[in-house]
Amino acid sequence: FKMCPGRVLCKVPCSGEKEVDLAVQSAKAAFKIWSQMSGMERCRVMLEAARIIREQREEIATMETINNGKSIFEARVDIDISWQCLEYYAGLAGSLAGEHIQLPGGSFGYTRREPLGVCVGIGAWNYPFQIACWKSGPALACGNAMVFKPSPFTPISVVRLAEIFTEAGVPKGLFNVVQGGAATGQFLCQHPDVAKISFTGSVPTGMKIMEMAAKGIKPVTLELGGKSPLIIFSDADLENAVKGALMANFLTQGEVCCNGTRVFVERKILDTFTKEVVKRTQKIKIGDPLLEDTRMGALINRPHLNRVQGFIKQAKEQGAEVLCGGDLYVPDDPKLKNGYYMRPCVLGNCKDDMTCVKEEIFGPVMAILPFDTEEEVVERANATKFGLAGGVFTRDIQKAHRVVAALKAGMCFINNYNVSPVELPFGGYKSSGFGRENGRAAIEYYSQLKTVCVEMGDVESVF
Repeated sequence: FKMCPGRVLCKVPCSGEKEVDLAVQSAKAAFKIWSQMSGMERCRVMLEAARIIREQREEIATMETINNGKSIFEARVDIDISWQCLEYYAGLAGSLAGEHIQLPGGSFGYTRREPLGVCVGIGAWNYPFQIACWKSGPALACGNAMVFKPSPFTPISVVRLAEIFTEAGVPKGLFNVVQGGAATGQFLCQHPDVAKISFTGSVPTGMKIMEMAAKGIKPVTLELGGKSPLIIFSDADLENAVKGALMANFLTQGEVCCNGTRVFVERKILDTFTKEVVKRTQKIKIGDPLLEDTRMGALINRPHLNRVQGFIKQAKEQGAEVLCGGDLYVPDDPKLKNGYYMRPCVLGNCKDDMTCVKEEIFGPVMAILPFDTEEEVVERANATKFGLAGGVFTRDIQKAHRVVAALKAGMCFINNYNVSPVELPFGGYKSSGFGRENGRAAIEYYSQLKTVCVEMGDVESVF
């Protein structure tokens, strides 16, 4: 593997209607076998897939770095989260069960938790391999098959996941990959044999997917955008809060849906906090993502880099002050000169009505906003169409719990940020989507409940 920024890595043919149908029919056939296996049998296969990923961690992480541009340091974390996800759902597969309900006269009822069928997963380009595991883990544990479409910008690592599932022993076709853009996604969403759609991506695309799914009465899980608040109170551990703000803004070059990009800082520590954040941001090592000491790689492509730069330009026009970064970065290494690099940016003098504060930038741009009271900051934090995440840094544990209870967001952090343990449900409120990934909650979205009522006496007829 070598980094070749700005150049074509490979060419992948787009899947048309015929290829999508073949993938769905193949998954449908595999579903008949997989859904009849016991939970323990599925558990063993999924544990084997997790073992292979763990064993090939370095190779897959390198592939993901080239696929996406993130640092190898981060890519390894993604791969670790991926195998942990499959292990977690393997563990749940054998424990999936309904319940028995005693009824009068010796009669009884019971429920069965059954798979849905062929599920569609549509992934984003920021966490290609990890998102595919987040979707396939609970889907396969529940007995479903999956057809997965990665982003056309990051097509390669998900193919490796499909190979790993096959090596682990899933029925042929149980996890299929189709490649392409919007047209391929549309064929998937409209296919009559698809039972459910899980999408990670932008709000506009999520709305279109929901509309298409509605015509087939298909359930959907939508994990969409965010403009999440990170609230730093004056009593917070400053060192910890600064580290949290960097984690909340600059992971994966800022291309993270749940990033805490609106950093609200209590006014009495505003100057101290800002000075330290700027100092740390300027020290972030940018460059070849395959080097061990690199902490920020390249953005996904040229149009996206230009879009992020446009947000910074507009922010300056609206009165924000660029405290550091925001400009293009050209590494010393000549082979990286065509890479899509920029310096991480911190914006000061921000106001709530600025575009850079209201809209999701999806790049390494942090906006700092002062506040005075808890009541005020909660109101401002919730004044957004999004509701994916939120964070609070304070030593006052009562205040921490009080504030997160008031935040209208699906994933909240106290004295940390962007931690994604697979045991905890992940998903948003409002325009950030609905449904949950990870945790036991995901089982609800990849299975359906059947109720059986058993009469042990004579039928009491009203006729």
